[in-house]
Amino acid sequence: MQPALVDHRRKRGQTAYHAGLAAEQRIAQDYARRGFALARARWRGKAGEIDLILRDGAGLIFVEVKQARDFDRAAESLSARQMRRLYGAAEEFLGSEPAGSLTEVRFDVALVNGRGETRIIENAFGHG
Repeated sequence: MQPALVDHRRKRGQTAYHAGLAAEQRIAQDYARRGFALARARWRGKAGEIDLILRDGAGLIFVEVKQARDFDRAAESLSARQMRRLYGAAEEFLGSEPAGSLTEVRFDVALVNGRGETRIIENAFGHG
């Protein structure tokens, strides 16, 4: 592969990484304003990564953040495979909670468009 192409891809990857971090921070701030405490950001388990984990009283909210040019593209980028990985990682995280798998949970999807606007879909999908 040509060095210029490798450099371009690396820069594009870095840009996407930093844009993803900024989107996650914006969403975490939104939840904080609504009274939810951030338990973990970018938590990684054997099954995969969870973008944000928030406390809702004794319960937890697992949040997948999706960023794209528009809300529709962001929503479409969440695959069934990613949802399965999120479930697996959430189960693993619940192993460290006092109530374990009996902890009340919900899975939200947070969408961020190209202008930095956000949309949070609560209970976006159930455990399946």
